[in-house]
Amino acid sequence: MNFRIKPLDDILANAERKSLKRTLGAFQLTMMGVGAIIGTGIFVLTAEAAQKAGPGMMISFIIAGFVCAVAALCYAELSSMVPVSGSAYTYSYAVLGEAIAWMVGWALVLEFAVAASAVSVGWSNYFVGNIERMFDIELADTWTKGVYAGGFINLPAAVIAMLVTGLLLIGTRESATVNAFLVLIKVAALVLFIVLAIPVINGDNFQPFAPNGFFDSGGLGIGIAGAAASIFFAYVGFDAVATAAEETKNPQRNIPIGLIGSLAICTVFYLVVAAGAVGAIGAQPVVDGSGVPLSPGSEAFFAACAQEANRTLLACSDEPLAHVLDMIGWGKVAQLLALAAFVALPSVILMMLFGQTRIFFVMARDGLLPFGETLSKVHPKYGTPYIVTLITGSAVTIFAAFFPVGVLADISNSGTLFAFLTVAVGVMVLRRREPNRPRPFRTPLIWLVGPMAFIGCAFLLFSLPLRTQFTFLVWTLAGLLVYFAYGYRMSPLAKPRA
Repeated sequence: MNFRIKPLDDILANAERKSLKRTLGAFQLTMMGVGAIIGTGIFVLTAEAAQKAGPGMMISFIIAGFVCAVAALCYAELSSMVPVSGSAYTYSYAVLGEAIAWMVGWALVLEFAVAASAVSVGWSNYFVGNIERMFDIELADTWTKGVYAGGFINLPAAVIAMLVTGLLLIGTRESATVNAFLVLIKVAALVLFIVLAIPVINGDNFQPFAPNGFFDSGGLGIGIAGAAASIFFAYVGFDAVATAAEETKNPQRNIPIGLIGSLAICTVFYLVVAAGAVGAIGAQPVVDGSGVPLSPGSEAFFAACAQEANRTLLACSDEPLAHVLDMIGWGKVAQLLALAAFVALPSVILMMLFGQTRIFFVMARDGLLPFGETLSKVHPKYGTPYIVTLITGSAVTIFAAFFPVGVLADISNSGTLFAFLTVAVGVMVLRRREPNRPRPFRTPLIWLVGPMAFIGCAFLLFSLPLRTQFTFLVWTLAGLLVYFAYGYRMSPLAKPRA
């Protein structure tokens, strides 16, 4: 393993030579963070959490939110010290070495690109529901679901991924402006849900509280811990703010504000919304004939949900929040919430694609990707990395067209948790190595917060389904092959310094 390190001063100097335009302020960054966080996780994956943990998903939200909070504090310190694009990849390059940085950048592909695909599928669920309600027709699963869910191709998900890619090509400021408008729609929809669901909470709906227990011994990723690992996806996105550091005005001040502010806003929303959903209609999981809970995303699960007796369960709904309102007698309002999700979820796809293209841009600029000079080209008119945007958008479209949201979310989480884990290590290493380097934002109680972030991320990573852990392992090994075949030899750090 190669631990050659790129000095922070070199990273900052390289960014200045081929930099992006600084146009974003604290408010825009906070809205970008909220836009990236609030999305499929709460609008769609609430159903998956219900299947994995039942009412115990309330604890899952708290666990995932806590891990995300301590990771955010680590992120805030490093992002204020290294205000350039690249997020955890750049931080790892400066602290843990090139090989680890490559693994992090490769893992971030799973976080951002696969997450964008997952959100596209979530948007498709609301799109299909709206069309069927408004026009009283039933769209064929063949063209609205992937093979895993009993269809062939999810055309709505593929189309929205392509449209958002086109928007991102136009420019960062234009994308951020559209995003801020969509964020307001999402927040208004959640507030409306809270106002209507909280008054009808029934304490009996929280019993049994943990039907699947805390840990899962079968490798399916169920139980409260497994749900926390999945619902972690609901918090993913705040780190996309860090990838915008090179396009931020006064990043030392504004990046920490955007990171911590967006996470705090979303955590409060999630806990109240989850309580409303569980308390209003219950959240018991779907089980097989012997009473064993089914793995969400499996063919057996989709077959069970197709049965009439299970269609009203929260776990079986493609539009869980709209479903809750419909079940408690607010059918028209449920349609409005579904419409709001339909309109607003593209902002999450936008931020996930934004983050991924910036990671690829920096890796190409560092000479670690084949055809780096081409990939790192900036559009002469729009000032955006248009080639990597097109490539990433194409990959996201393909994944969205053929895979279910739950499977994609778990895969995305594996890359995210690995990246967060390395950030937690990096901030502690840098405190020892360069204690006197200016830190506009200092993580409080670093020797408590840092280890908690590391342990928390590792715990959630190993609480994911075994198939997801295996996918992550294979993906990592493939990335190392690419690195040693190209990046290791072509890296500027492999060449003698003048």
